[in-house]
Amino acid sequence: MRRTKEASFRNGDWWFWLKNRSVPRVAFNFALCSLSMLIPFPGIKNALLRLTGMKVGKNAFIAMGVALDIFYPELVEIGENAIVGYGCVISAHELLPGKLRVGNVRVGASALLGTRSVVLPGVEIGDGAVVGAMSLVNSDVPAKGFYAGVPAKRMR
Repeated sequence: MRRTKEASFRNGDWWFWLKNRSVPRVAFNFALCSLSMLIPFPGIKNALLRLTGMKVGKNAFIAMGVALDIFYPELVEIGENAIVGYGCVISAHELLPGKLRVGNVRVGASALLGTRSVVLPGVEIGDGAVVGAMSLVNSDVPAKGFYAGVPAKRMR
C-alpha cells in the first residue's frame, strides 16, 4: 500500500513547487545528492546525504550512481546496514499531469535494493527484504520478503 498526499495544480504551471520548497535549499540538496552519486566512500556519502535531511542509518551502503530525491529528502529513510545498489532511484515525490504526489519512503535495516531498482513515493521496504535488480517498487515490501519485476511482485 502506498501512503501519499496529493496536491493539484494547473497543467503547465511547473513552478508551483516554489510555494513550499526553497530554491536555495533545493539547489543545496541537488549539489549534495549529485556529489554523492560520484563518491565511492560510504562514510563521506552518508554524511553528505544527512545534511540534506535524509535519514541514513549506520553502516548503510549506497552505491555510486544512486539518484535520491532532491525536493523532499527529509521524507527518505535508509536503515542500518541497508544496501542500495548501483543506479537505483529513490523518489519521495512524483509529478503527474495536474498533480504532485508526495510520500515517505523507508528502506528497512539490512534490506537490499538490487541494481537499477526504482522506489516510488509512499513505499516501505521492510527490514531484511530483498528487491531484485531493475525492479519497480510501487507497493510495500514486507520484512524479509523477496520481490522482483515491473511492478515488483513476491518471488518466494
